[in-house]
Amino acid sequence: MESFPAFIPLTGLRVVVIGENEAAEAKARLFDGAPCRLDRLDPAAALAPGALKGARLVFIADEDDQRADRIAKLARAEGALVNRVDRPEGSDFLTPSIVDRGPVVGAVTTSGAAPVLATRLRQELERAWPGRLGDLAELLRQSQKAIRAALPDTTARRAFLRRQLDGETARLCLEGDTERASARLQSALAGTGDSSRGALRYLEDHGTDQDLTLGEVRYLGAADRIIADATTTPAILSHARRDAPRHETASDAEIESWLEAGENLAWIRRAD
Repeated sequence: MESFPAFIPLTGLRVVVIGENEAAEAKARLFDGAPCRLDRLDPAAALAPGALKGARLVFIADEDDQRADRIAKLARAEGALVNRVDRPEGSDFLTPSIVDRGPVVGAVTTSGAAPVLATRLRQELERAWPGRLGDLAELLRQSQKAIRAALPDTTARRAFLRRQLDGETARLCLEGDTERASARLQSALAGTGDSSRGALRYLEDHGTDQDLTLGEVRYLGAADRIIADATTTPAILSHARRDAPRHETASDAEIESWLEAGENLAWIRRAD
């Protein structure tokens, strides 16, 4: 991983875009509707004393490299992170290709190696993600405190949310009926005493992840717990959640307790 992906909350931040060209316009459009203060400056104005005071993100789209270097130095002196447009080697962060669904944001980067490829991958996400995905995320955010209060156990809470995402709550919300979706979620929350049993799925390791089906990759990526010994192919394990506990083996009693707790288990075994 050449670049660490991180999301910066924008509420209340001062973002400055410097430049008077199409590249600057494109950066400014990224913040349409965002809860930040967006300021546009021409390069000469950006050099004025105090022009960048309070800025946290600064985008510099200036073809004069020497002037851009001076602006970047001033911005960093104010504690801002700097993005030199089309100059990854002079940037503190890279601008990814973004899929915006309100609270749900997808970002793809190739670390500056192949911007057109990043755009192509972003377009695939655009097609795959429903337009109302942000509405579903907002519904879950509004219910977050109630869900945590009713289900303090992390495993039980994750199992409950998984059922909502796979069931009527998500379907209604993605169809635009947020009122009924909210009612369905509250109804389900009121009946959380009957927790569902988890699932155990065996995956075969043939020495490559290319033999995994799409369904197996998705299951592995969502599994709550992974059972895999030291000989397991690393490429297969790369599809698992990084925060999922991992075990080299497990007893029948352990498996039963995890399933009763509603956990989904993935057991990776060497193919014969």
